[in-house]
Amino acid sequence: HVQLVESGGGSVQAGGSLRLSCAASGYTYNRNCMAWLRQIPGKEREGVAVVSAGGSNTYYADSVKGRFTISRDNAKNTVYLQMNSLKPEDTAMYYCAADFCPSTRDFARKWNSARTYSYWGQGTQVTVS
Repeated sequence: HVQLVESGGGSVQAGGSLRLSCAASGYTYNRNCMAWLRQIPGKEREGVAVVSAGGSNTYYADSVKGRFTISRDNAKNTVYLQMNSLKPEDTAMYYCAADFCPSTRDFARKWNSARTYSYWGQGTQVTVS
């Protein structure tokens, strides 16, 4: 039984920081890409950041580059999203997601699509005012 459990969301003023965590269990965590996607009501879920299985490759949405950092601790089966300089437009439900990484050729094109991931957490709300 695959389980992804997010934590760390909340409300913060613009310019502030939050760190999201996602604890994984029940599958071969170390062989999977781990990603964060976000969604606001009425819009599609969009990719925020992804980290490869070994942690060496990361991709970010243009809107968060330079502000957000994704990392993973394979010893703890946990992936993190450090969010700095938060903006009101970052307000969304944030989801942790996992699956086998896309091929190298397809990685850049597929990482930010919700269809790439089979496993999902329940989501954690981030509100920036």
